[in-house]
Amino acid sequence: MSILGRKKITIVGAGNIGATCAHWAASKELGDIVLVDIVEGVPQGKALDLMQSAPVEGFDSIITGTNDYADTANSDVVVITAGLARKPGMSRDDLLKKNAAIVESCSEQIAKHSPDAIVIVVSNPLDVMCEVALKATGFPKNRVFGQSGVLDSARYRTFIARELNVSFEDVSAFVLGGHGDTMVPLVRYSYVGGIPITELLPQDRIDEIVQRTRDGGAEIVNYLKQGSAFYAPSASTIQMVESVLKDKRRILPVSTYLEGEYGERDLYLGVPALIGKNGVESIIEVNLTDEEKVSLQNSANAVKTLAESLK
Repeated sequence: MSILGRKKITIVGAGNIGATCAHWAASKELGDIVLVDIVEGVPQGKALDLMQSAPVEGFDSIITGTNDYADTANSDVVVITAGLARKPGMSRDDLLKKNAAIVESCSEQIAKHSPDAIVIVVSNPLDVMCEVALKATGFPKNRVFGQSGVLDSARYRTFIARELNVSFEDVSAFVLGGHGDTMVPLVRYSYVGGIPITELLPQDRIDEIVQRTRDGGAEIVNYLKQGSAFYAPSASTIQMVESVLKDKRRILPVSTYLEGEYGERDLYLGVPALIGKNGVESIIEVNLTDEEKVSLQNSANAVKTLAESLK
């Protein structure tokens, strides 16, 4: 039970991403946290372990673990991380049907117990899983969106900062499109201390950074062998949660439902959006060159192909 007046955050899935989401959320004292998972003992154990760090780290969030969605009732924000993780040689798309069934089941439980919640999807393949969650919850589109571009942009910004040996904080950049191999890092909108990266790096190095960004998740999967990235994905997710719960109105690249924006309709795709207390408050349309439009269209087509194969 959440303490009266505090926000309540439910995280579905107590694996690496879910548990680390709980860690970041607690450290920021965003509210009380419920970890829910189908595996008995895992959410309870991780929640208790994390809460026992509170006296050391100085936070007061109450963290509980459960196998019962009834304990998640009346959540303000629900983060869905449940699903299978990628293995070496496996694309995000390989996870499609297995994770769709998992996300659908989770979403139905969310709608039953927290009908006013805002849902942030992390499960892969991300853009299609958002659509699954939207249909299963029956929520309005502004209350169901996905963590994609925040992570992709973080990776892109990291590679730029390391290439130039500058502070991570001084790099501003974002990524459009589906959360997959066809994502579109926007070089024209990439800056370091307000200076366009095209004035700081030769084109061949920029091209290599763009490609490494697209391969960012796979690179980590190949290193780990068992499992996939979780520190950066969970930190990116909690940045979105924080913008909702504190009504920060951050402009963040997220996977959101398009109804004509960027020339796309009835499709989840990564675009800049204003994130506040109502979820996606508005979608920001930026001017794209013909080449960027083609890249974004290719990315949208890849998402459509996945969505059709699921149907």
